Amino acid sequence: SDSEHRLINHLFDSGYNKVIRPVQSRGEVVNVNLQIVFSQLIAVEEREQMMKTNLWLGQDWYDYRLSWNPEDFDNIDMVRVSSEDIWRPDVVLFNNADGNYDIQLMTKAWVQSDGHVHWAPPVVYASACFIVVKYFPFDRQNCTMKFGSWTYDADELDLTLLDGEAQMHRYKQNGEWDILRSPNRKYYADKRVYVNFDFIIKRKPLFYTINLIIPCILITSLSVLVFYLPADEGEKVTLGITVLLALIVFLLLIADIIPPTSLDVPLIGKYLLFTMIFVSVAIVATVYVLNVHHRTSSTHDMPDWIKAVFLEKLPKLLRMERPDTLARTCIHEHTHMRSDLRIKVCNNTAFRYTRHTLGSIKAVYNCPCFCRSARKALKNLKLISEYFRNQDEDDGVAGDWQYVAMVIDRICLWLFATVCFLGTLGLFLQPFVGSDEE
Repeated sequence: SDSEHRLINHLFDSGYNKVIRPVQSRGEVVNVNLQIVFSQLIAVEEREQMMKTNLWLGQDWYDYRLSWNPEDFDNIDMVRVSSEDIWRPDVVLFNNADGNYDIQLMTKAWVQSDGHVHWAPPVVYASACFIVVKYFPFDRQNCTMKFGSWTYDADELDLTLLDGEAQMHRYKQNGEWDILRSPNRKYYADKRVYVNFDFIIKRKPLFYTINLIIPCILITSLSVLVFYLPADEGEKVTLGITVLLALIVFLLLIADIIPPTSLDVPLIGKYLLFTMIFVSVAIVATVYVLNVHHRTSSTHDMPDWIKAVFLEKLPKLLRMERPDTLARTCIHEHTHMRSDLRIKVCNNTAFRYTRHTLGSIKAVYNCPCFCRSARKALKNLKLISEYFRNQDEDDGVAGDWQYVAMVIDRICLWLFATVCFLGTLGLFLQPFVGSDEE
C-alpha cells in the first residue's frame, strides 16, 4: 500500500546505517533476547561426533531508529522488512562442526512501531557433540550448542534468555533419539557473553536390541550347548569355533558404528569381549574333555582320587546315574550260570566239573579220562577266556574315563550356563543401576 511504501521510505531514506549498533551513546549496551524453537533432531553421527539439528533462532532487540508514529501511516504498527537491510546481532554457533557459520538471511524481520525487532531465521546446525560410548546402546548424551556474538564484547551486546529451556512445541519426533531436557545457561568468559543450550538426549535401544544384542545373546548361549553334545561327536570344537567367528563379525559391526575412542569401551563391546573370552575358555575345556574321553588303560592310569571324586561323589551331587550298572550285574549272573561245564571225553564218559575244578588246569590235565584233543581244547578255552577278560577290563577302564568326561561336561555345562547368565545380566543392568550422566 501507499502508506507502507511511505513508511519504508521514512525508515530507510533518512540515513539509516545497518553497520552501526542501534544505540544513542557509545556506552549503551544492546540487549538481545535469545530463544530457540526446536524443530527437528536430524541425526546424531557417533563416528563424526556431531549433532545435526533444525531450529528457529529467535532474536529480539530494540532499534530506536526503526520507530514511528502509527497515526502518520494509517495506523500501521508492524512492518516486515528484509533482514539484510537492518542491523542484526552477529550471534553464531561457536561449536560448529562443519565450518558453516552463515544464517539464512532471506527471511524477513518483524519491526514494530516502538522500535522492537523480532527475527527468527530457520537454521540447520551441525554442532560438535562429544559422544560418550560407555553405555552404548543404552546411552544418554549431552550435546551442547554454544551461542555468542562473534565481534561484540559484553559491554556492547548482552544476551538474555527468554525461556529456561528450548521451545519444543514444533518438535518432530526422531526415530532413534528422545530429547529428555534442554536446559540453557548464560555465562561470561573473555569479556564476552555466551549462552549454552544443553540437549540431554537418550537413545532408543529397540533397533540395537533386536538386531545386535539378542542375536549376540543367542549365539553365546549356543556355546553352552557344546558341553551337551556327546564327546563321540566331532562337532564339539567346530561349534565353539563357529560361535567365536560369529562374535568376531558382530564386533566388526560395532567398530563401524561407534567413534574410534580409547576413553571408554562401549557396553556392547564389553559384552562381546566377555563372550569371546567365554567361548575361548569353553573351547579349551572342550578339548580337555575330548582328551579325557579318549583315554584308555594302555595310555593312562586312573588315580584313586579321580575314581573317588568323579565316579562316586560328583555324580551324586549332579544327580547322574551310570547306565551300565544293571548291564554289569546281568553279565555277572550270566557268567555264574555257565560256570559249571559238562565235558565229554574221548571214551564218551561225561564228567561234571565245577568252576572250582576248571580253575585248576593241572587237575584237568592229570585226569586219566581226558585225551589229548580235550586237553588242547581246554587250553584254547583258557586263552580265549583270558583274552575276553582282559578286553572287558580294558573296556571297563575306557568306560570309566568316558564317564569322567561326562561328569566334567556336566560340570562345565552348569558352570558356563551360570557364568553366561550372570555375566549378561550384570553387564546390561549397568545403565539402569549406575549413573550414565557423566
